[in-house]
Amino acid sequence: MRQPSPLPDCHGPAEAARERDTSRPVMLVGFQEQGNLGLGYLAAVLRRHGHSVHVVDIERPPEEILRIAQTLNPLLIGFSLIFQFFVPRYAALLFVLRAHGIDCHFTMGGHFPSLSAQPTLDLIPELDSIVRFEGEMTLLELADAISTGRDWRAVDGISYRRAQDVVSTPARALMSDLDRLPYPERDYTPDTVLGRTIMPIVASRGCARTCSFCSIHTFYRAAPGRIVRTRRPAEVVAEMRMLHEERSATIFLFQDDDFPLFGPVWRRWAGEFVDELHRSGLPGRVIWKINCRADAVDRELFVRMQDAGLYFVYMGLESGSQQGLVALHKQMTVEQNLNAVNTLKSIGLMWEYGFMLLDPSSTFPSVRENLGFLRAILADGCLPATFCRMVPYDGTPIKDELVRTGRLRGDVCNPDYDFLDPRLAGFYQELTDVVSLKGWIHGLEAVTQQLATAWHEVAVMEKLYAALPGMPAYRKTLAAITCRSNDILLGAVDELVQAHESGRQSRLDSSRLEAGRRQILDDLLAERDAFVYRHEERLLAALGDNRPPAGNQPPAPTAATA
Repeated sequence: MRQPSPLPDCHGPAEAARERDTSRPVMLVGFQEQGNLGLGYLAAVLRRHGHSVHVVDIERPPEEILRIAQTLNPLLIGFSLIFQFFVPRYAALLFVLRAHGIDCHFTMGGHFPSLSAQPTLDLIPELDSIVRFEGEMTLLELADAISTGRDWRAVDGISYRRAQDVVSTPARALMSDLDRLPYPERDYTPDTVLGRTIMPIVASRGCARTCSFCSIHTFYRAAPGRIVRTRRPAEVVAEMRMLHEERSATIFLFQDDDFPLFGPVWRRWAGEFVDELHRSGLPGRVIWKINCRADAVDRELFVRMQDAGLYFVYMGLESGSQQGLVALHKQMTVEQNLNAVNTLKSIGLMWEYGFMLLDPSSTFPSVRENLGFLRAILADGCLPATFCRMVPYDGTPIKDELVRTGRLRGDVCNPDYDFLDPRLAGFYQELTDVVSLKGWIHGLEAVTQQLATAWHEVAVMEKLYAALPGMPAYRKTLAAITCRSNDILLGAVDELVQAHESGRQSRLDSSRLEAGRRQILDDLLAERDAFVYRHEERLLAALGDNRPPAGNQPPAPTAATA
């Protein structure tokens, strides 16, 4: 059934009028943990123009994904690749699909495929094309062309093989007006915490910062158009109200790369957003979390946002060493990091952080500085200690520098690098063997993850439930357990630093370390469960009380969001 789409356009008249055959569905595959808004926007745009879309979580078994593809007989399958580490997993899946007769067009999008099209096509030979950069209009045009037998290789914004070469068509401009996009589809069961539904959302796209370890700013600078674009505050709040009323969402996770706060223009945007929230009546009924940098934390603004429902802040602190901050091109100081932490603590806002204990510039003195920084910001047991090693992603300036200096190691899927001090390699290996893989940091059952979850529950309880008797005492107990965990973990790291710097064997007792880890988990579980069970009736009653009032309906959607 070939016909021009009668549905509203989200970019221009060409898309609405273009001939398309919508008789076969489009299948999209990607990670759905906490919701994949990238897939959600792609699905929404395709559906707006008449295509049916089936979204599949890549965590499902390959044979199940194969059965879905066999049943759907899709026009094309689009794969969303977030991190290059998952290339082998995607390659294996595509091999299975092709081997069992799925012969439709395979395309892939994401940061890594966009910035490294040739390696992606080399590593996943079953792919027909790459959708580069923002993919809504490109994927729509690609689907339309394939459905009507037109030459899909003429579509802007893609890469594909031609003989032994990889051809990239002209990059499509970034979306200039995000409010013309439909709300993203959310084809998944949302996560919950203490019975409250969690939904992801975005207020902006792009990042103006230029951190050397991050491919996000490279991704947005490689395509024409404005790097950072914000939605109108009223549109963001309208989507929040819709999700609250229709999906019972009460916790919103803003997935903006850098929530618009820094500088006078974005501070004004944030102020308008807060005002719009108050006009909507959502504060007190919903809460929200943002990602930002420490240099955007301003006491007055954050108090206003907190009053409008902001309950949690993620900051990429990254380093407690000025040497590390310079290498990572954070364009910040250690003092700014400390000031941001102290500001959030002083106004009672819960927070969490990203931190790189090691980076290509690391020395033993800088690692000790990082340990001292972590001890300083976590001395009160407010959060568990966590850290990682910087990874040189494709498309990042720091990866290019490692290539230039001959220090890049590993392969595309598992990039690595040489430290300037070779002793740090031994330190990191033992740190990984003795500490990380013992369940302290990595994995859902790791100590730091379990402690972070418990603190997140506290933040939710304090914001969405009436004051619970015994909360101050529970907080104090949780802080004591967290302090004990941090002391053991950071003490182990410190011992490894001293051992490898001096060339002696470490004195860590792995069995004692494991016993301490298990005891912390046992104590945490006992205290957490006892507190929640003690207030189970109150928590359940509050869930019923939080239903949206029948007479308080959201405003009618605007033409841009209908």
